[in-house]
Amino acid sequence: MSVEENKAGTRRAIEEFWNQGNMELLDEFWAPNYINHDPTNPEVRDLEGFKQWVIAARTAFPDLNVTIDDLIAEGDKVVTRWTVRGTQKGEFGKIPATGKQVAFTGITISRFVDGKTVESWWSDDDLGLLQQLGVIPPME
Repeated sequence: MSVEENKAGTRRAIEEFWNQGNMELLDEFWAPNYINHDPTNPEVRDLEGFKQWVIAARTAFPDLNVTIDDLIAEGDKVVTRWTVRGTQKGEFGKIPATGKQVAFTGITISRFVDGKTVESWWSDDDLGLLQQLGVIPPME
């Protein structure tokens, strides 16, 4: 697959999978041997764990919306700088529903083989998210 095809797949996955919640597309965009690298969620390592995490996130934030801020690709990797917005209407981990709207940013590097993501590395503003939810007080 070309760099442009990988970028197009990333755009489509964000729109249809993340934003519209079409979980049936998981197997279309992610390889069965997918490896997840997320320091915030070290227990989420494989495709099944990733699927369960996405279901939990979309349950906690049913209006979850991802905006692509930048999309850069080279070779077999696509880097996405993104912003997530949503309202916490369900339990998020051990945080009960707050009804608060949040917006936080992050970067994901995804490696592709034959048009499917086989590995991802995540970095996002978890501190900002927890402050917006009122779990951690804002810095003075």
